[in-house]
Amino acid sequence: MSDTTPPRIEFPCHDYPIKVMGDAREELQSWVMNVMERHAPGFDETRVTVRDSRHGRYQSVTVFITATGEPQLQAIFEDLKKYDAVKMVL
Repeated sequence: MSDTTPPRIEFPCHDYPIKVMGDAREELQSWVMNVMERHAPGFDETRVTVRDSRHGRYQSVTVFITATGEPQLQAIFEDLKKYDAVKMVL
């Protein structure tokens, strides 16, 4: 039998990626940046990537942070999902 337990994250975890997918709106990237600055101050803004879907209806914003623990990640995910344009957070 194989072990199906996902690997545990060791904190602090540098270069932890968070990807937000949502409706392509000018405010989406600003929302993501504000949430990250609140929960992971000092993250590297130069590594943020924004990609449009093929038809331009959706966007993904990927940010790399230093994750300090589960409570921080949970707070980030909850805050990101408060914006109605956000469809998914990974």
